[in-house]
Amino acid sequence: MTKTIQDSVALVAVDWGTSNLRLSLLDEAGQVLAERGSDRGMGSLDPSEFEGALLELIDQDLPTGKVTPVICCGMVGAAQGWKEATYQTVPCAPPDGKGATRVSAQDARISVWILPGLKQQSPADVMRGEETQIAGFLADNPDFDGVLCLPGTHTKWARISAGEVVSFQTYMTGEVFALLSKQSVLRHTVNGDEWDADEFASALADTMSRPQGVASKLFGLRAEALVAGMSASTGKARLSGYLVGLELAGARPYWLGMPVALIGAPALCKLYQAGLATQGCEATLHSVTEMTLNGLKAAYSDVKDMNT
Repeated sequence: MTKTIQDSVALVAVDWGTSNLRLSLLDEAGQVLAERGSDRGMGSLDPSEFEGALLELIDQDLPTGKVTPVICCGMVGAAQGWKEATYQTVPCAPPDGKGATRVSAQDARISVWILPGLKQQSPADVMRGEETQIAGFLADNPDFDGVLCLPGTHTKWARISAGEVVSFQTYMTGEVFALLSKQSVLRHTVNGDEWDADEFASALADTMSRPQGVASKLFGLRAEALVAGMSASTGKARLSGYLVGLELAGARPYWLGMPVALIGAPALCKLYQAGLATQGCEATLHSVTEMTLNGLKAAYSDVKDMNT
């Protein structure tokens, strides 16, 4: 008789962000049996709705007669999430299952755990979700001594040494790009479909050398579109270059002279990789999906021991 997912599932590994819910069903050996997702992220749910959103994706696959652990990371553990999870203070190793927060679930077939985030006292900073990606990266690269850059809406730069997150810094580059390109006077100027790598590199280099001029250069995008017919694709590449350049200039103490690994969406990571390359820093690329799953799997043995 052919085994079904229900016969084999031992773990539900969940990456639950503000906008999306993504999960993998795994067997006892850590092999992925199925992957599911929805747009029911933390930002669209009340605390009472999280369990229903989860069960919509896994109800038919849960074994009967036993309790299956569900390990979650991300904004599901924020104050506005299913239940607020703890933070661990850096310097420390990336959180594992021992510090997970248990969530009361009505369905007796599941026990739900949310992994801790990380916090930094001075300068104040926090992360939720990226710490699990870091744990997944270190599971594959335990001797890494350098910097991890995790591009996204709020990009993280984390200094890693001796298996610990020593310090980290957050840049709102992705959110600023979204605000400027969708809600500012630039919204008609920077939304082209094409990509100009040379314009991106030029804008980034200009910003790295003269960051104090960026506020003026931003309005210059609008002006050049009006008086010189600059294309929206050129505007988009320049805006990206200005903003990523500002970030790289600010994060220079992290990446200068250090090994750098990038974890995030491939297209975005390639932008950062290209920007760093112009500054003589050759960064490696790593799958955010794979690193997140590695981190959730690494927490499984701890949670399994606590699962009842």
